[in-house]
Amino acid sequence: MNIEIHPFTMDAYERVFALWQQCGGIGLSEADSPANIQAYLARNPGMSFIAVSDGAVVGAALCGHDGRRGYLHHLAVHPQARRRSVGRRLADQCLHALQRAGIEKCHIFVFNHNEEGIAFWKSVGWTPRSDIGLISKSIPSRAPRLP
Repeated sequence: MNIEIHPFTMDAYERVFALWQQCGGIGLSEADSPANIQAYLARNPGMSFIAVSDGAVVGAALCGHDGRRGYLHHLAVHPQARRRSVGRRLADQCLHALQRAGIEKCHIFVFNHNEEGIAFWKSVGWTPRSDIGLISKSIPSRAPRLP
């Protein structure tokens, strides 16, 4: 299987979204709509990548930063393309892009029940954190006005 890594552009969105739907451990929401992904890619140019084999998208990763820390989102590899270094290559491309931007640390969000994903990240040198947790709040599309 010949794998090529390319920048993630919106022309690949439908194929990437279909891949995300096929892969367990990816939490999809309205935040993954075409408009939101297009905005994310525009805010983080040259940071997200896809893996292609024979014209098919077999892997994808969203990557960006806030100016001090990098973040990987939705790194997924098609089940038939796993164990061929696709995930590692995608993660490495993202890390190189972050490094070029001067970012020295990267985080990835992994569901606690995603044992296969956690095992993968550990196997490629990432360290699970037990000293911090994630706390979230949804923001309504029409936030209340401040006084």
